[in-house]
Amino acid sequence: MKNYLVFLLASSIFSFTSSQDAAEEVPTVVEEEEDPFYKTPLNRLASSASNFAYDLYRAQALKNPNSNIFMSPLTIATALSSISLGGGQRTESLIHRSLYYDLLNDAELHATYKELLASLSSSPKGLKSISRVILERRLKQRIDFVTQLEKFYGNKPRVLSGNARLDLAEANDFVQKRTDKALKFFKDMPAGISVLLLGAAYFKGQWIHKFNPRETALRDFHIDEQTSVSVPMMSASNLPVRYGLDPDFNCKIVQLPLSGGVSIMFFLPLTVTQNLTLIEEGLTSEFVHDIDRALQSVTVTLSIPKLKVDYAADLGGTLQEMSRFSFFCILDFLKSRCLL
Repeated sequence: MKNYLVFLLASSIFSFTSSQDAAEEVPTVVEEEEDPFYKTPLNRLASSASNFAYDLYRAQALKNPNSNIFMSPLTIATALSSISLGGGQRTESLIHRSLYYDLLNDAELHATYKELLASLSSSPKGLKSISRVILERRLKQRIDFVTQLEKFYGNKPRVLSGNARLDLAEANDFVQKRTDKALKFFKDMPAGISVLLLGAAYFKGQWIHKFNPRETALRDFHIDEQTSVSVPMMSASNLPVRYGLDPDFNCKIVQLPLSGGVSIMFFLPLTVTQNLTLIEEGLTSEFVHDIDRALQSVTVTLSIPKLKVDYAADLGGTLQEMSRFSFFCILDFLKSRCLL
């Protein structure tokens, strides 16, 4: 990491000296080359969905400041994207703007989604992600909506029977089958719904460089300056990781590889007193992509909490409160049956 920091400093000095020597030269404008990562529809779609998810995470964290939050950007964005197929131009525009799709310039958005979902379902990433549109009985379905939903997203809308017990059993059965019985989703079926967007995700990661279970022990985990809790901490020495230091957010960043080409990033403030809000507010797809490119391969001694996160939430209220997305209007459309 020292070499990496020195390289950045040397680059700055070199640029400064060169500009002095060339003071008499006529300045030229150099166009910044587009990052190749964003040239493919799949990556642009993933980036847009991630930016929506960071916005949603911030809104959910604001409502639940003391809770662990675990969300699947793909699951939530897929559910909203699928319902946009049934909307008029204004509703579709609202949803797409909410998901940053208006920046994609991709006429084949839903076909790209189909490609993305197919690539994830066929790869050994340990991820099970599902979404489904559930409708009340009295809603009339447009045939083209049903056809497109099945074509691009792989399932038809589910129509409620009116029997809450049977509808609950069917919804949970659908989730369990699609996640290899890893999840049981609903404890009860929401009442008075016109359209329910059901989303669920299950992820079981496998470390490439495994932690020795005998090194796991209870240690203090600092929540803030005054509060710490004792949790099982996994530890390893000489662990190969990708590592970086972000001076703007005043934090260390460690990336650990998982099987299936997946990785996990940890952001650790340099001081216990630091508020995590600064880091949370700065999270964007572009920032994470830039960080990923800048991290350096090193070996470290690392201790992290043993992770098992189970999270369920009704996101309807949070979506409505995200005023810049105008989800209140979208939900009004659903209730007034203008969407389908």
